[in-house]
Parts: sequence; C-alpha cells; structure tokens
Amino acid sequence: MRHTEGYVNHEIDHGIATIEFFHPASNSLPAAILNDLAKTINDIGIDNRVKVIILRSAGDKAFCAGASFDELMAITNEAEGKKFFSGFANVINAMRKCHKLIIGRVQGKAVGGGVGLIAATDYAIATTESSVKLSELAIGIGPFVVGPAVERKIGVSGLSQLAIDATEWRSAEWCKRHGLYAEMYNTILGVDDAVHTLAEKLAHSSPLAMAQLKKTFWQGTENWDTLLSERAAISGQLVLSDFTRNAINSFKAKSAK
Repeated sequence: MRHTEGYVNHEIDHGIATIEFFHPASNSLPAAILNDLAKTINDIGIDNRVKVIILRSAGDKAFCAGASFDELMAITNEAEGKKFFSGFANVINAMRKCHKLIIGRVQGKAVGGGVGLIAATDYAIATTESSVKLSELAIGIGPFVVGPAVERKIGVSGLSQLAIDATEWRSAEWCKRHGLYAEMYNTILGVDDAVHTLAEKLAHSSPLAMAQLKKTFWQGTENWDTLLSERAAISGQLVLSDFTRNAINSFKAKSAK
C-alpha cells in the first residue's frame, strides 16, 4: 500500500511474512501508515500460509521517528486527537492479538511510537546504534498509548526512566539489559542474519504451539482494546494545549536550521 509519502509493503516467502514500512521523515508514522500497518498485521495474522512475521522499516538509519509532527499540529479538537492516537493503539492491538510470533528488525534509533512498536514485537533484534527515547513529555503529552506495551516488556521502572527523562537517549545496551532487545549486533548484516536464522527456525515450528505460546506471553492484556482507547483520548486532549503547540513549533524550527 503506497501513499504520496511512504508505504507499507509485505511479502510472504516459505511461511515467513515480512512487513516493511517507510516514510521519508525518518520512518515517522502518519495516520495512513498506521492504518495500513494495523490492517496488514490483521490480515497476515489470519493467513494460513504464514508461520512467522518479521516487522521492519526501510533504510539503514532511523527505525522509526514516531508520530508525525505535521499531523499532530493539524489536530483541532479532542475527537480528531483521539482518532490520531488510536492509530497507534490499533497497531499495538493488532500485534498483540496476532496469532503469529512477530520478530522486530531494528536498524537504528526509535522515538515515541517507534519504541511502542518494538515493545509490541515478540522478539526484537537490533544494531548497537538502536538507541531509544520516549520524548512525549518534552512536548507536553506523555507515552500513554505505547506505555502499556513498553511497561509489559521492560517493567514500570524502565518505562518511568524513559518517560520522565524525555530528552535523553537510552543506548541499545540499555535496551538489551532491560529486555526491550533480545539480541544486539554491531552491523545491520549481523541483525539480518540473526533475524533470518530465527525466522527460518520458527517457520518450521508448530503453528499451533506458537499461537498458544504467544497467547501466554500476552496474558493479562485482554482489556487493551478499551485501555488503549482511553489512553488515546488522554493524548488527544493534551495535544491541543498551548504548551504542546509551542513545543512542536520550537522543535520544527530547530530542525529546519
């Protein structure tokens, strides 16, 4: 699925589905990309040809820059705000409810919603350049929608460190130590080899056993359809504040220099 800017593509090969997303602004996530990601994951999740899923972004730089600032600035009321942030909720819930195990291929930095995507994978493999940041508080919001996924993966302490010190990058080593990354390699080639090796193993494993295993991994998240929707409403309200508008404009002005 292609758009004026960016795309979500997928291919299936010998039981392995690879989903790739791209946006020219450091693989950021506007609403159209989020909607396509959720739909693609839902569709592949019920495709009997697929045994395992690889989630990746395009390029060799940033994995994901998170929410689109342009779309955040275009929000004019709480309903629009909730709808935008529900895009992140829908992707996380699609990953949560998917019967297939999802391997995350992380080749670079991730911010905000991108960290949520990584946390919602079942097994993430990253380069040593793949530092992360939950920058939401710095612009007057907070990682409300992705927070449950991040907390599930790295605990309340890890989430609070990321959420409170919102301008600080946490290294890939930090991420591996806290459980966000399962494996870490010095090069993209090393990551790709590890992703391919694991995907091949899982493609020859029992689909029923993997589905049941995933169900146990996500036990206790059955209320997330409601929870993440409520969290999207919080973010949708906060994004309308003068603080957030000024912070985003300031950030965009600095980036343009």
